[in-house]
Amino acid sequence: MATKTYLQAVNDVLVRLREDEVTAVTDTRYSKLIGKFVNDSLRQVEDAYNWNALTETVTVTTANQVFNYILTGIGQRFRVLDVINQESDSFLKLETTSKMNELFLNIGAVQRGAPDRYNFNGVSNGDTQVDLYPIPDGVYNIFFNVIKPTDGLSASSDEILVPAEPVIFLAYSKALLERGEDSGVTSNEAYQLYLQSLSDHIAAEANRYPDEITWNAY
Repeated sequence: MATKTYLQAVNDVLVRLREDEVTAVTDTRYSKLIGKFVNDSLRQVEDAYNWNALTETVTVTTANQVFNYILTGIGQRFRVLDVINQESDSFLKLETTSKMNELFLNIGAVQRGAPDRYNFNGVSNGDTQVDLYPIPDGVYNIFFNVIKPTDGLSASSDEILVPAEPVIFLAYSKALLERGEDSGVTSNEAYQLYLQSLSDHIAAEANRYPDEITWNAY
């Protein structure tokens, strides 16, 4: 199934509301409002499951004696699938902050070598920072395989990467709630359509990727 654009999603909601379609999301005050509902709904759907369409690999290339790195472009909403040291063909373990502090403060016994642990430590310009241990003694490529939600939709041509149907149903529910019931579908009925659609799409994706089974409905 082809992806839907921001404009297509907004028009889908407008049609359900028995409103005129638009040629751009910014055409009218009401289409702008529906656009906000679509973006709010997109965020909820993206956060509900580890969608394969949102997977991304961020590579950290280490330098000798440097243990703190910025995961450039990753933001703060990401979810980690796994972290791999390419050179040692091994997975890194997520370590607690207190344990990492203990390791780094162990003066005289701080290890240097191939990193096998990581801990997120602070934010720089909106991107998350990570500490690696042992302190790298050279160049290692560390792959952070993550689920990275989008920054939202802005241009009418922007595409919805996750299944669009639950996004549309949830935006429709929000629009009905905002303007009040009008003898058609109620907000609660539209919300139930959203939940069923979300569940169906997650089930379909889980069948393709059986290791991803956790989801959250809002």
